Amino acid sequence: MTKPKVLIVEGNVERLHHWSAVLEFLGYEPVVLPPDAGVGWTAPAQHGWVAALVGCVRDGDPLADSLRSLRQQCGDLPLAILGESGALNKPVAEALQAGHTHWLIEYPLSYKRLAEVLRRAQLHVAQARIALSPGLSYGPGGRSPAIARVRRMIDRVAPFDTTVLVLGESGTGKERVARHVHELSARADKPFVPVNCGAIPVDLLESELFGHDKGAFTGAVTARIGRFEHAEGGTLFLDEIGDMSLTMQVKLLRVLQERTYERVGSNATRECNVRIVAATHRNLEQMIEQGLFREDLFYRLNVFPIEVPPLRERAEDIPELVGALARDVARTHGAQVNLSSATVAALAALPWPGNVRELANLIERLAILCQDRTVECEDLPARYSAVPAVRNQHVEFPPEGIDLKDHLAGIEVRMIRSAMDETNGTIAKAARLLRLQRTTLVEKLRKYHIASDMVACDVAGRTASEI
Repeated sequence: MTKPKVLIVEGNVERLHHWSAVLEFLGYEPVVLPPDAGVGWTAPAQHGWVAALVGCVRDGDPLADSLRSLRQQCGDLPLAILGESGALNKPVAEALQAGHTHWLIEYPLSYKRLAEVLRRAQLHVAQARIALSPGLSYGPGGRSPAIARVRRMIDRVAPFDTTVLVLGESGTGKERVARHVHELSARADKPFVPVNCGAIPVDLLESELFGHDKGAFTGAVTARIGRFEHAEGGTLFLDEIGDMSLTMQVKLLRVLQERTYERVGSNATRECNVRIVAATHRNLEQMIEQGLFREDLFYRLNVFPIEVPPLRERAEDIPELVGALARDVARTHGAQVNLSSATVAALAALPWPGNVRELANLIERLAILCQDRTVECEDLPARYSAVPAVRNQHVEFPPEGIDLKDHLAGIEVRMIRSAMDETNGTIAKAARLLRLQRTTLVEKLRKYHIASDMVACDVAGRTASEI
């Protein structure tokens, strides 16, 4: 297992050993800043570092000079300050004044508090690295409550080596979620290796995953390493895991349980240090009932599920997604595309069965067709004419213009109120009318404060005011 590193800056030898033991218990690799390092001390390569744990550092000690060197060389490394009753020694106070991101942890030490601080520090370091390399970020776009929940789940699980199962319809961006989990983890400097289990023939998948030795089967003229070896130390993304055969499911289960495997045609057992992120658009629990998916493998994979909502459940994200996709097309293809407000509103009213992937393909197509002018509703392909009332209606704009986001939110509120009225306030039935998940509708009721002024009962007999 790859352990994130924490630097210990502590002048008290007894405490130093204690902090080392605590960090090891919490799953971190402690590295001690030598007490006599002084001003000549050179910080090690920073990747993989989470924070510096700073304890007793007295002014005048060589350790104080080492802390100053750390401050100058690693200005963005967060500090976890262990202080007593808020009292800080001069070298530590200087470090805080220099602008280090920091958290104070007072005695008596709470391991739970320390673990939470280190987790937040790890996320801070990862997000700072992504901010310096904009092309690196794969985070899901949008600001809707549904996608905000996905980002919160990613932030929570990324620092751990926990197996993640990403669920969602085709085209919702499951691989983006998996990549973002990887890039926010301590394994970010190691490979991210994607495998589409449904795109590889059944009889070749074992060799693809585990590799094979020379002569293992007809045509194996040389040895070949598998995806598990390619991903060593990093993350292996098993996309469309629901398409994997039962035979391969057994072999994958063994790898997850034992963390070992053999190449095809070899008896040599190899240890494996990879994090598994799996994804599927299928209902695995239903497949278990049909005998198509192993229940024990499901429980191994379903340690931390993240469900990615379909685009139709977050229509308010479409204006932002259109802008982001247009920038992507401009960067990758050099083609500029600009959509009118009416066109974006028309797109937001569509059901998008192909989800974000379908929207991305449309934006790329429009960038090719309409490079020299603004895209109007009439320029949309025929299949996107599902809302003629929006496309054919001439929109009158006030002199000051309109806020498209607020306008779309107003449409959404009216639709939700109508659905709630139609179903006598039954949340589950209203969600079905709107083709939303019940939890998504509950979040929208909260967001727009609709629940507070409507008396509604869901199928469990609860009122909307109790949401």
